[in-house]
Amino acid sequence: MEDRSSMGLNDDGRTNDSGITGGPSGPDTGLPTPGDQPGPVTGPSGGTDGLGGGEPGLTRDPMPAGLADGAYVAKFVIAVDGPAGSGKSSVSRAAARLLGFGYQDTGAAYRALAWHALQQQVDLDDPAAVLASWDTFDYTIGTDPDAYFVRVGDTDVTDAIRTPDVTAAVAHIAKLPEVRARLVQLFRTVMRRTDAQGIITEGRDITTVVAPDAEVRILLTADEQVRMARRSAEVSTQSAADTSAALARRDAADAKVVDFMNAADGVTTLDSTDLDFDQTVQAVVDLARTAGH
Repeated sequence: MEDRSSMGLNDDGRTNDSGITGGPSGPDTGLPTPGDQPGPVTGPSGGTDGLGGGEPGLTRDPMPAGLADGAYVAKFVIAVDGPAGSGKSSVSRAAARLLGFGYQDTGAAYRALAWHALQQQVDLDDPAAVLASWDTFDYTIGTDPDAYFVRVGDTDVTDAIRTPDVTAAVAHIAKLPEVRARLVQLFRTVMRRTDAQGIITEGRDITTVVAPDAEVRILLTADEQVRMARRSAEVSTQSAADTSAALARRDAADAKVVDFMNAADGVTTLDSTDLDFDQTVQAVVDLARTAGH
C-alpha cells in the first residue's frame, strides 16, 4: 500500500495574504469532481465492525470486518484540526457544500457519547464505567452538509449535545485513550462509508491520528481572543465569561492528550484571525483544488 502520510502539502513556511502558511503553490485549476450527496452513516455499537479499540491503520487500509461488500471506496479526504472557536466546524461544513463532499464533525461523537453517559448516569470519574457505556452507544451522524444531524438510538441529539452540561462532560470522555481509539476507528468508518467522492473531517487529531494520509491536511487557527469571541457569539445559554472559561478548560484538557495547536509536518496552517468567514471557506476550497489536480 502506498504510504501517503508524508504526501501532499509541504510545511515550507510560505505565507500569503490568505492567512495560509505552508502547503502547495500553483494555479487554481478547479474543484475535484463531486460525487453524489452523502447520506447518514451509522456507527455500530458494542465495539463491533472492527471498532473494538487499537490502531486500525490509515484511511486507505482494508475495511474493518463486518461491512457490506463494496462499502470501501477510496475518498478524497480533507482533514481539518483546530482549537475550539477556530471556526473549523462551520468552515468545514460550508467548504464541503461547495465541493460536493461529505462532512464529518468528529466532536459530535465525543459529545454524543458524553450525552449518552449522562443519560445512563455513568460516573464520569470512573474510566471503566465510561468505557462500558460504549456497549450501548448506538450512534448515527448525517454526512450531508445540508442535512446534518446526530442521533443516539432513536433520539435526535443534534441540539442536546451542545448544552453546557454535555460540554462539561466531554473532557471526561476525551481524555480516555481507550475511548479515543474506538472513536478513531468509528471516524474512519464514517469516512469510508460516505456516498460522496470526498469528505471533510474536522476535529482535534484528524491530521495526525485519524487521517494522516489525507490529500489535504489543515490546521485552522485564530488568536485566542478572536476564538473566544466567536464561541461566545454561538452560545446563547452562557455568559461570555462562562463560555470563554469553558473554552479554555476544554483546550487545556485536550492539550494533555493531543497537540492541536501546532501543525505537524506536511500540515498547512490556515490562520483566520484576519479573515472573514467566506474568505476562510474559500481558502480551504482553494487548497482542495490545488491538491486535486
